[in-house]
Formats: sequence, C-alpha cells, structure tokens
Amino acid sequence: MPRSPRSPLLLAGLLAGVGVTHFTSPRSFDATIPKFLPGSPRTWTYASGVAEFALAAGLVAPRTRKAAALASAAFFVGVFPANVQMAVDWRHRPTPQKAAAIARLPLQVPLVLWARNIARDTEGQA
Repeated sequence: MPRSPRSPLLLAGLLAGVGVTHFTSPRSFDATIPKFLPGSPRTWTYASGVAEFALAAGLVAPRTRKAAALASAAFFVGVFPANVQMAVDWRHRPTPQKAAAIARLPLQVPLVLWARNIARDTEGQA
C-alpha cells in the first residue's frame, strides 16, 4: 500500500530541520562524531548538515525523489556510528539522557525503512 503523498515532504522536513540544527547548535553534534574519523568534528557536523539539506531538496523534487530516498536510507545507516558514539559517551550521564541516547539507536531502523519505502513508492513516477 502506498504511503501518503505527503510522506516524502515529511521526511524532507525532518531532514531539513535537523540540517538546520547542525548549524545552529553544532557543538551538540560535534560531540557525537566518532573519534576514529579523520579531521575536525565540526567539519563532519557541517558536512552532515549540508547532506541533510541536499537530501531534503532531492525528496521534494519528483524527478530526484527516488535517488534522494535511496541516498537518505544510506545516510541514515551511515550516521548510525555517531548515534553509537553518543550512547557510549553518555553512559555515565543521568538516566533520562542515557535512555534517550540508547533509544536513538533503534530509531534509525524506521528512518531507513521510511526512506526505502518512499523510493519504492516512487518507482514508475516522475
């Protein structure tokens, strides 16, 4: 069953909104960048924000929606190590913060599936 026609726009809004926070509150994202990545955490934070803007734009445009949805699914998989890093780093924080960091881990699965379903629903369109 196809999702709502608004589904790609909702995912685009989510990506754009998080993209904005990468620039308005970069320090919180810098802390989640895995230590093994080369370069400055701030560079990774900004690059991730730019990627989220690009994915959002691609989801809005019907001609690029399928490719952007597939790229979004890959992006959600790719940022998973940052969520793991956050859970590791926050293991000694107060219980609510620790629980939030751990809860983020399985939330990547519905995001990946959402993006994949948008790509599937887009086949044959455009």
